[in-house]
Amino acid sequence: MDIAIGIMTIVSIMTFFGIIAWAWSRHRVSANDEAARLPFAVPDEATTTRGEG
Repeated sequence: MDIAIGIMTIVSIMTFFGIIAWAWSRHRVSANDEAARLPFAVPDEATTTRGEG
């Protein structure tokens, strides 16, 4: 049982670092920049009117 836990721990750590490597890879730069700008793409609350709809 201890070996299975150890193997799962190693697989989990490798998966974690694989996701980090994928997220920080060069071909993701444009997608990451676009995602970082999404919160600013919505209209401000002050410019919308209430009671519509």
